[in-house]
Amino acid sequence: MLLDNPQELWRVTAVGVLTYVLLVGVLRASGKRTLAKLNAFDLVVTVALGSTLATILLSGDVSFAEGAAALVLLVALQFAATWLSVRWAPLRSALKSTPTLLLHDGELLTAAMRRQRVTDNEIRQAVRAQGVGDLAQVAAVVLETDGSFSVITRQQMGDGTALEDVTRGTTRRAGR
Repeated sequence: MLLDNPQELWRVTAVGVLTYVLLVGVLRASGKRTLAKLNAFDLVVTVALGSTLATILLSGDVSFAEGAAALVLLVALQFAATWLSVRWAPLRSALKSTPTLLLHDGELLTAAMRRQRVTDNEIRQAVRAQGVGDLAQVAAVVLETDGSFSVITRQQMGDGTALEDVTRGTTRRAGR
């Protein structure tokens, strides 16, 4: 039960070293953006890479060559998707959501909150985490594409240009 087959330890060790070297090389070649968790799409790819790595290491049914091909394929597809999304707006829209305004000028935007499945308690928690005790002091709370909250106080608001890409409701844009 503790060790079914001692030879499997050597296989896991050898394949682990080879896979690690391959993964580091592929990730370095593909750039920093490959593992960025900027949105849900990026997170899914990162999880898929981890799952593939675990399968290569622990499954004797998957050869190193098959696993290496799967890792390289995932990284290449992520690279292609991000490269194309920077250059082609329709693909960017398909792959990535836009940030959503959930609180504006101290008022909760309940319709947007409902659409994003966010409660007022979650917004209050995000505001408190920023050290703010009064919603009236908050100019905006934004649900970002990675699922995190950005809290902008009235003092920090400035001209609001950082909110230009934030959706408010279904059609209106927040900002200046």
